[in-house]
Amino acid sequence: MALFGTDGIRGRFGDFLTVQLAERVAFAAGQLIPKGSRVIVGRDTRSSGPLLEEGILAGFCKSGHEVLRIGVIPTPGLAFLALEPGVQLAVMITASHNPAVDNGIKIFGHDGMKISDHLEQKIEEWVYSHESLPEVATGTVVNDEEAINRYAQHLQDSVDISLSGLTIALDCANGSAAAIAPKVLRDLGAQVHAIGTTPNGENINSGVGSTHLEAIQELVKRTKSDIGIAHDGDADRALFVDGHGQIIDGDHVLAALAISMSKSGALLKNSVVTTVMSNLGFHKAMEKAGIKVEVTAVGDRYVLERINEKELALGGEQSGHIIIRELATTGDGILTALALLKLVATKEISVSELAEIFPSYPQVLVNLPVRDKGAALEDLLIAEAISKAVELLGEQGRLLVRASGTEELVRVMAEADTIERAQETVTSLAALIQSRHGA
Repeated sequence: MALFGTDGIRGRFGDFLTVQLAERVAFAAGQLIPKGSRVIVGRDTRSSGPLLEEGILAGFCKSGHEVLRIGVIPTPGLAFLALEPGVQLAVMITASHNPAVDNGIKIFGHDGMKISDHLEQKIEEWVYSHESLPEVATGTVVNDEEAINRYAQHLQDSVDISLSGLTIALDCANGSAAAIAPKVLRDLGAQVHAIGTTPNGENINSGVGSTHLEAIQELVKRTKSDIGIAHDGDADRALFVDGHGQIIDGDHVLAALAISMSKSGALLKNSVVTTVMSNLGFHKAMEKAGIKVEVTAVGDRYVLERINEKELALGGEQSGHIIIRELATTGDGILTALALLKLVATKEISVSELAEIFPSYPQVLVNLPVRDKGAALEDLLIAEAISKAVELLGEQGRLLVRASGTEELVRVMAEADTIERAQETVTSLAALIQSRHGA
């Protein structure tokens, strides 16, 4: 089976993802860089993190490298530190928004960007073609306890604002942002009411964070906060709610930032990058604002690739991954929050206007477990049904059917002018897929 999905290696710890596999992946990655190179390793707050960390440290040491142990840090923080002089690779141990039983490995190059599909393939080929590792480790391990502070300073320097007078509700998902996000916001002057800041190894993303927005909605209302911010487990994304608990998703954040940057001349080529999952309402809002939209496959790595390819400044996903290219090489939830808060603090836009920047088309999404996702999408009968559904939706709707990059799932998403039309489209297609390929 393939090791790498759309966002690194991810799976259940102890089942697919083991300490032994982590060591082998690290050793294989170590073959891609000159011996004696510097590698940095960070993790989120899962109980399996320290175990996988030891495997990765061992793998790089056996390949003869100097390894800096960063400890708990957001994924974008590790990507930022990868840019420091002498660093060749950066490895993040995280399963992002997945539950605590899962974990994963993301690998970044010295440019702070996720390594290419080609390099992932080379690592995968080595892992599956070699059975043993050297017994003797020639590398070294050093703890870098100041790394997190350098990232915190970068965040504050990137967005020169005072948040004095703002009351912010914050959900850190019991993950990587638990310590750093409240501190950065408070250092900038905000009053912060925080939850999800007591990780115990097992509670990451459990009833909190960007996948459980009901927690931040309740906190905003209870504390009468101006805005709510919810991160995921590794803090590479952020979603928001206004003072009434209304959700402000990644499409709305991206629209607000794009319009602001367009007005100031900072939106290079007056273009923004998004994925196939973005709401039709976002596209219509950008058209109205005279902003061109570039569309990519799902995954912030593909958003970044398009940003770099077209020499653009901004891109993101509905899920809350936002890349401000001048400041980051990957989605950064804390940086996204600061950029949005700057618009609010400078009164460029109010929090309530963020939620209403465009009306979202009703959207229905289902995830269908299948025996073989490839076979399902190659089924001619299903392809015909998809074509008919697209025709029926016309310009007032949109249909997306795709395979999951990490699981044996087919995702069916429909948008339409009414929730009923969207639901009817999804229900009909889902029934056909399940009847022919359901697991």
